[in-house]
Amino acid sequence: MSTTYLYLSLIPQALIASMLAPEDFGRYYAVGTKVHSRGEAIFFELDPAQLPEGEFPLELVPERCVAKADGSPKKSVYLAIYRVLSRVPVNAMKALHLVTRDGKTLSLDRGPYNAGNERRAHLYQEFCPIDPMVASLMEPLEFCRTITDTQRPVHVPRIVFSELALRELATDPLNGRADDLPYPNIPHLRDVLASLLSGDAKNSKLVLKQVNEGVFYRTIRGGFYVGDQFDFAFYPFPSVAQLEAHHYNWWRSAQAPAMEI
Repeated sequence: MSTTYLYLSLIPQALIASMLAPEDFGRYYAVGTKVHSRGEAIFFELDPAQLPEGEFPLELVPERCVAKADGSPKKSVYLAIYRVLSRVPVNAMKALHLVTRDGKTLSLDRGPYNAGNERRAHLYQEFCPIDPMVASLMEPLEFCRTITDTQRPVHVPRIVFSELALRELATDPLNGRADDLPYPNIPHLRDVLASLLSGDAKNSKLVLKQVNEGVFYRTIRGGFYVGDQFDFAFYPFPSVAQLEAHHYNWWRSAQAPAMEI
């Protein structure tokens, strides 16, 4: 009997059933479909048993997600495309899969989360349901709780984001070196970080309304996070040494400029 998988795509947001295993689905989704507005793909594998009853038309899966007449697997059956993340509880999310522009997939499992205690600036790339770049003095868990706080005028029900490296700018934004940072408009980033660290009463500031450069895989710091007011999960990102030793092809692809792929 063929296995059917359930995926929560973040780029773009969608709930998808597929007969393809994560690595094959990542390849298909990044390079074999015209759905994407940008090359990378990020998706969770879901546990259907943990989804709220009646929230999604899961009864369609056994009817539509079946092999084709020639025996080839059904690649995708879309079950929802609107407000999907907010309807999927964190405990339904299994492995997180990161796909490069040319379809190579790296899978991350959950790990223990430990907050730091150093006063420093953080840079977050949000993926869903909104996709700005935000600088903050808050650690990831506090940032998650704050942005999903319904008592605040601007909030989201649930969020997925990564932390990005700032190198020396994290503590010295005006004089720190930024030679290897790939972010656009570094002078503006320096100004935002300096304002935060000066203690001007704001804990977070917008750096970019929307990130058009894709996913900054090569400067991930720590990993990826998903959460809301009640639940929170951390997906640790491998170190450069681990990537080079165990995931070399993915890492090489993740670092390549779009024009080289």
